[in-house]
Amino acid sequence: MKKIALVDDHLLLRNGLAVVINSYEGYRVVFEAGNGIEFIQKLKENELPDIVLLDISMPYMNGYETAEWIKKNYPSIKVLVLSMLEDERSVIRMLQYGARGYITKGSDPKELKTALDTLSKKGMYFNQLVYQNLVGNIRNQLAEPLDDSIILMGLKEKEKDFLRRTCSDKSLKEIAADMYLSPRTIDDYRDTLFEKLQVTSRTGLVLFAIRAGLVKL
Repeated sequence: MKKIALVDDHLLLRNGLAVVINSYEGYRVVFEAGNGIEFIQKLKENELPDIVLLDISMPYMNGYETAEWIKKNYPSIKVLVLSMLEDERSVIRMLQYGARGYITKGSDPKELKTALDTLSKKGMYFNQLVYQNLVGNIRNQLAEPLDDSIILMGLKEKEKDFLRRTCSDKSLKEIAADMYLSPRTIDDYRDTLFEKLQVTSRTGLVLFAIRAGLVKL
């Protein structure tokens, strides 16, 4: 049973989230807080949450400060940001303060479940909208390079499938036939991945797929 803490200054939203999350099999909300200070006060050593669902814009102690405190004092707790903010600067700042996931408040409840599951199993989750806003310039703004696993989670399933097949000795024309797609569509997949992964050759695609664990040698 994964224990969840909700930290958001909107009481109605918190209560609604608690009902939704408690309906998910394998998850239980252990406590709620309206800001970072209240979160720290309610935190108990014998009831540490596995995941903190954290808003950014809160009074007294906001999400940035709270995430930084969690990273320093309880690094084993995973922070999943749930915010109205979706700009690149906010995402990057939360990543620097230790957040392991980021979704927007406009997300479907199904995506929340997906985020919790993925965060629990893989340690990271970012939805498509956040990913699209993030990847463009993040490599130049973070002190450390963006982990390949984060980039991989932002790719579409068809793009992942193409990446796997790229690691074979088949030509692009043969890959297109295997995927029941036109050669032009396959070329578009390749060019899109060149841009997303910042590589310029098929070899670059293969090396990324290996580093990200998409294929094994």
